[in-house]
Amino acid sequence: MRIITRPDFDGVVCAVLLLEAEKISQPIKWVQPSNMQKGRVPIFKDDIIANLPYRENCALWFDHHYTNQLQQRFKGAFRIAPSAAGVIFSYYNGKFNRDYNELVEFTDKIDSADLTKTEVNNPENDPYILLSMTVNGRETTDEPYWNRLVNLLRTTDIDGVMADPEVKRRCRRVVEDNRNYRRLILARTRLEEHVSVTDFRTLFPAPDGNRFLVYVLFPEAVVSVRIRHDDQAHENIIVNVGHSIFNRNCRVNVGHMLSQFEGGGHSGAGSCTFHESKADEYISRIIDILVKNEPNT
Repeated sequence: MRIITRPDFDGVVCAVLLLEAEKISQPIKWVQPSNMQKGRVPIFKDDIIANLPYRENCALWFDHHYTNQLQQRFKGAFRIAPSAAGVIFSYYNGKFNRDYNELVEFTDKIDSADLTKTEVNNPENDPYILLSMTVNGRETTDEPYWNRLVNLLRTTDIDGVMADPEVKRRCRRVVEDNRNYRRLILARTRLEEHVSVTDFRTLFPAPDGNRFLVYVLFPEAVVSVRIRHDDQAHENIIVNVGHSIFNRNCRVNVGHMLSQFEGGGHSGAGSCTFHESKADEYISRIIDILVKNEPNT
């Protein structure tokens, strides 16, 4: 039996819970949603898919993304919820040897972006928020770290996790990256009415940092768009879109909108990946929809 999940903090916690609840015999398979959507991941009959789009033939499926809802029957659980980990936690209620209530509570908080301005400006003051920022899924070479974090969260409390030398090193780097990211967000972001557009296509690798900072720096924006290349060859573009977590006046269902552009996600946040040749058309259409700010479901 194998776990297939996404390399973000929610996916890490999904793996923690599934390893406790099921008899897992194979290494975790870490997968990006776009690769799952496009059928690039072989699925076997004993696979458990979590925090990713459904694929036929899997043994169990757990998810919470708006655009991944199914009409057909399946084994597992789906619910529009703050996190996929929360869906798994409820499904296996009473089957855990450790107390994961706090871990799941903070995963819900982080994955649903239920944060204050103070927490966004100073994530280093909250261990769970800072820890979550060490998992961004962009570098496949980080896979040993994702597995390390799963093992740590299964065997120790948050203080023990944060004391781990590799975790400490990555947390220090996150704090430094966030300082640089603030500067680049200010330099590379423009406002189109109530839409903030951050374009990192001329930078490679694209800078990484606190994805919520833009909502503090551009409080007049109700939604953000972030554009970057996903590979050195510049063949593909990734666009991330998110409702402001402070100026909550965006009426567009982001996941539903991005399903038209080879992506998907939640009602308030999502992403799409497409070939460079489609960039001008797709990006202008996405921004136009967000500027109009009309309900789309």
